[in-house]
Amino acid sequence: MKNSNLSPFIKSLCVVSLALVASFSSLAQTPAFPSKTLKIVVPNAAGGAADITARTVGQKLSEALGQSVVIENKPSAGGIVAGEIVARAEPDGHTMLLISSGTAVSASLFKTLPFDTVKDFTPVSKLATFDLVIASAEGGRFKTFAELLAYGRANPGKLNIGTPQIGTTQNLAAELFLSASGLSAQIVPFNGTPPVINALRGGSLDAMVEIVGPLMPQIKSNAVRPLALLGDKRAASMPDVPTVREAGGSLDKFQASSWNGLAVPAQTPRDVVLRLSREIQTIMDMPDVKKRLSDVNLNAQGSTPEQAAELLAADIRRWHDVIIKAKIDKQ
Repeated sequence: MKNSNLSPFIKSLCVVSLALVASFSSLAQTPAFPSKTLKIVVPNAAGGAADITARTVGQKLSEALGQSVVIENKPSAGGIVAGEIVARAEPDGHTMLLISSGTAVSASLFKTLPFDTVKDFTPVSKLATFDLVIASAEGGRFKTFAELLAYGRANPGKLNIGTPQIGTTQNLAAELFLSASGLSAQIVPFNGTPPVINALRGGSLDAMVEIVGPLMPQIKSNAVRPLALLGDKRAASMPDVPTVREAGGSLDKFQASSWNGLAVPAQTPRDVVLRLSREIQTIMDMPDVKKRLSDVNLNAQGSTPEQAAELLAADIRRWHDVIIKAKIDKQ
């Protein structure tokens, strides 16, 4: 009788024990994160703002996670090569992609991509934002942004604004500026920033739109004059330079800035994404990191995965509309 009464209890214990064994076995098969060297794939050449950001964050992330972090530079048109590498990587959090406003532009600028910018990546965190500026040559036609606006309105079609290649963030920001301001002007694309600067200083351009960082040596040497920043607030490094939106009217809500961040392949476990995001947010708040990035005119700023995803999605929508309105041919 005793054995008969204990039998159901023993059977229950056996079931529970088997379940626990299966559970522990499953956990044992799931490798801890991180379990090997991490990699950040950067779609830009070494030495630029994207590369500096990735290396600064990578060093701190290595210290926080106790694993090496290597930076792999894979520059290509639209960041396609880097994006494809990460999209096809094992979704375990060990391979990350440096994403940016350029990633958002490529989603609408190219006819086809070997990946889906939204579906194939999970944004982890924003890393930094950086300003764009409208500038003129020192000693040129314009000394203030108000003078540029007045000339453009009084002389439709005569204002020439230089930018790097068609489809770059700078080029599309110039298109957005013309659309918001109502100015009729010529946007002249060049193969890179140095030719734009040379044309501006040589007098064949009235103004240019560029990221602040590459222009700082020219600004500091008084060769180029910053007229207005395209972001939503003035920069600490140039407190006397107004924003475009300060001109008011149709420009009172104008905003066009650039940013970068990190993403991992889609299907990366949620706990891994959150772990990386927490570490990165902590890193971006470190005083030495803020100073390092500020020295190259970047504003360190982490975010949650959700905030990073919304930023990417919003930028895709924004630049898609600009590309359509400017009638820029897809590549």
